[in-house]
Amino acid sequence: MRVLAAMSGGVDSSVAAARAIAAGHDVTGVHLALSKDPQTLREGSRGCCSLEDSADARRVCDMLDIPFYVWDFSERFKDEVIGDFTESYARGETPNPCLRCNEKIKFAALLERAVALGFDAIASGHYAVLTDGLLRRSPDDKKDQSYVLGVLDRAQLARCLFPCGDTEKPQIRAEAKELGLGTASKPDSYDICFIPDGDTQAFLGRTIGVRRGAIVDKHTGEELAQHGGVHEFTIGQRKGLGLPGPAADGKPRYVTGIDATTGTVTVGTKDDLAVRTLEVDRAVWLLDPDEVTAGPLQVQVRAHGRATDCTIEVISGPRDEATGRGGAFRVHVAQPLSGIAPGQAAVLYRPDVAGDYVVASGTIRETAS
Repeated sequence: MRVLAAMSGGVDSSVAAARAIAAGHDVTGVHLALSKDPQTLREGSRGCCSLEDSADARRVCDMLDIPFYVWDFSERFKDEVIGDFTESYARGETPNPCLRCNEKIKFAALLERAVALGFDAIASGHYAVLTDGLLRRSPDDKKDQSYVLGVLDRAQLARCLFPCGDTEKPQIRAEAKELGLGTASKPDSYDICFIPDGDTQAFLGRTIGVRRGAIVDKHTGEELAQHGGVHEFTIGQRKGLGLPGPAADGKPRYVTGIDATTGTVTVGTKDDLAVRTLEVDRAVWLLDPDEVTAGPLQVQVRAHGRATDCTIEVISGPRDEATGRGGAFRVHVAQPLSGIAPGQAAVLYRPDVAGDYVVASGTIRETAS
């Protein structure tokens, strides 16, 4: 099988490529250039897809004796990831840019070009397990990435390989060292790659601009302060609110609501953050909706958050049967969740002794207590 190995420059993708070769596949490595200006991407341990990472990926491919290419996806990344990120914050949402990058760039755009060039599948270093078409959690629960892969559809998963997904991270590092790969001890990347200084609020301020509004007490309706834009806040935020002090009872205030249309940010108590119902759209159904509702379910709303027992109501099924994309559903959680914001992803899992597996996902649009 002709396999395109997505080479991020890290240890996971390096070992994934090596394992794909060992499995007998005809492997080619590719690194994704996500910016015209490499200085706009973080480097070192905080980076992902930077110029430094490209050089590391090239060295690994040289050692593995496979072809290596760099593909420029910077325009698509700018439009579909950075653009989505800023527009979502401007709407008062809290997006996950890494999840959106997986959906739009690292799989959709990459697969589109790979298939056009005659490749059968792509291999990546993500921590998840594919068995019988089911996307299961990795046994390394600290590294499990099934949540951020939950946005992939049936057709995409059919062409994916996750060679590292069934192995814990320390073993991956040991294997890379044994193979003599220079990425064996390279630190993991984290944070948002397109914000070099790590100041998300400043980045959004430059991109969106000042849009003044009021911070209002949820219970009294009193205007407590003015702010420079709803992009400065997220649901559940406690620090950096710019308020003159705590509530009258001395307890801290939290952001409980954001209305981008009026520019109003509402603050209240920790109890006000409790959520029992999620309205979810942009659904991706890995099983048919009637199969999803036929068994036990859990929902996860953060990349490394806990899964919570739930039930769902199907609002509408997929528009595209081949991919399972489209539609919406309503989630009712058994135990209240806290600080859930529109823009976050909701991924539904079916508990299973062989490894919980993803059955559907979508984007949270509304919440209710």
